[in-house]
Amino acid sequence: MNEKINCTEAICAAHNFAVIGHPIAHTMSPFIHTKLFALGNGYPAADYGVIDLPPEELTASMPRLREFSGFNITIPHKQAIIPHLDNLDAKAAFFHSVNTVKNENGRLTGYTTDGAGFTRALESAGVPLTGRIAILGAGGASRVMAFEALDAAQEPDITIAAREHSLPAAQALCNELEQVLQNQGRKGRLSVARLDALSGGFDLLVNGTPVGMYPHADASPVSAGVLAHCAAVFDAVYNPDQTMLLRLAKENGAKTVGGMRMLVEQAAAAHEIWYGATFRESDIDALCREAVEEMERIFA
Repeated sequence: MNEKINCTEAICAAHNFAVIGHPIAHTMSPFIHTKLFALGNGYPAADYGVIDLPPEELTASMPRLREFSGFNITIPHKQAIIPHLDNLDAKAAFFHSVNTVKNENGRLTGYTTDGAGFTRALESAGVPLTGRIAILGAGGASRVMAFEALDAAQEPDITIAAREHSLPAAQALCNELEQVLQNQGRKGRLSVARLDALSGGFDLLVNGTPVGMYPHADASPVSAGVLAHCAAVFDAVYNPDQTMLLRLAKENGAKTVGGMRMLVEQAAAAHEIWYGATFRESDIDALCREAVEEMERIFA
């Protein structure tokens, strides 16, 4: 069942899985997860619901949420859910962010699969997470992707680029990355740049900002001049499938990866956590295409 559910209704408990967030209109989660349940191995038929849950109702809703086998979490609950959980996976604790919860005998454990979604999306396109990397933005998505880039290279070379008002957050993120390198006894080049002063010359440019997202699809976080000097470009924005950033990058000869692959891959990683699912690469490829078609139908 994919209908929007008011969490105060008893029907909430009848769904095995769900996604919670607010606002959560037009979410792709039911479409993607329902398909994944059909593709995953060794799990009986499961329902997947949508719960539009205002922040002030989270605490009161926890007894009902504990009746689910598992659930996904999106804005604004990724941090707020943590005090209500019984256990926290190491990576979720490190990022202080949860997007997947598993219920084991009434005990809720929080995980984050965003990083896995990002790295798998790059792997599927044959784009290495190495070399000189630019991360656009300093918010939650950018932070996850920056740390994945840090883990992927022995001596990472990462530039965090942000708009003027976000430079303090970018510097704070850079300082966090530097501290991890120091704690691990590793070396690397970490820097902060103003977004409009970014020059290019990157092996991979990663967009973690919402610039270019529907309905403002006629915008790009960087110019074609910057993209002319990037070997590969990843955009976490998935609506539209081909953002202006990706179009400009293609026109300048860069290899491109869109956000829908990350969205599907992080969802697949949640199924691995919930019931040990495995998926064929060809099935994930097909689901990404189907999800784009469904998204375009919804927003037509």
